Amino acid sequence: MSRILAIESSCDETAAAVVTDERRVLSNVVATQIPVHARYGGVVPELASRSHLTAIRPVVEQALSDAGCTLDEVDAIAVTTGPGLAGCLLVGLQMAKSIAWTRGLPLVPVNHIAAHVDAIFLSDERGAGAVVPELPYVALAVSGGHTSLARVDAPGVLVPLGQTLDDAAGEAFDKVAKMMGLPYPGGVHIDRLGREGDPAAIALPRPMLGKGLDFSFSGLKTAVRYWLEGARDDWASQADLAASAQEAIVDVLVAKSLEACRQQGLRDLVVAGGVACNSRLRDRMLGAAAEAGLRAHLTPARYCTDNAAMIGGLGAMLLARGEALQGMALRRADIHVTQRPTRRVRRGA
Repeated sequence: MSRILAIESSCDETAAAVVTDERRVLSNVVATQIPVHARYGGVVPELASRSHLTAIRPVVEQALSDAGCTLDEVDAIAVTTGPGLAGCLLVGLQMAKSIAWTRGLPLVPVNHIAAHVDAIFLSDERGAGAVVPELPYVALAVSGGHTSLARVDAPGVLVPLGQTLDDAAGEAFDKVAKMMGLPYPGGVHIDRLGREGDPAAIALPRPMLGKGLDFSFSGLKTAVRYWLEGARDDWASQADLAASAQEAIVDVLVAKSLEACRQQGLRDLVVAGGVACNSRLRDRMLGAAAEAGLRAHLTPARYCTDNAAMIGGLGAMLLARGEALQGMALRRADIHVTQRPTRRVRRGA
């Protein structure tokens, strides 16, 4: 059995995990930065990078301890190289390169989005991964920084089908919550509050519904802002607004995911990423997929948000395919991070 030490630092979670070559999770440690960014209502890239610097070593050491192994028993290193915040990615990448070089271990660069949609194959003592999709399958990756549809032909091999043209679904959840005065991160509060409201109470737009497989959520945020400005003397309950905004986002995600499956002629649909924790999205996706004769696979919540287990799982598959750097190739390699930001603090709606 081979062990892969995985490191993830693309945004505001410092994470490390130990995963076997069979994608079995031996440990999965995540240090969140929510207290650091809460006062700003969003992730501040410079603060995120600094937090990674102080957290990365303790997190790696904890992951090794939880897995009951040492660096001497690790066979490879996997690390996120993008997309994400450049400064954050560099912290994890330099840590991974240092360990790989000094220990003479292969280093596997891993794409963050590809890892999200591969996390459905992870297994652990709680039984995750008991039912898995058949390749190829359609994957919806939906988070605070990314919303996209792809056909997955093999581990790490994604064919883009659609993507957001502006804001991601998770960013829309957080910004709507911020306008409502809810705490950061807002997505979880919208989810909880929305369960008590009427999703049909407020008419909100479904951006680009029926217009291809691309997404757009900036218009929905603007609609919520205008509604709030015009409803000060006729305030509906916060629960109704939360439920209505959530329903608008979920309607678009579900409809476009099912349309992608229809266009590709595929039965299996994987839903991954932080927003895949949303209870309304999970319920609606399961019901709509079953009605359409499709099989929806929902990534377990513990592997939806950013984590290193998903990096290790995909890293194991890439390692087996020979997609790793080692020895002098590692030392000389100019590994670039993808400098596309995930969530950022934005002013206004």
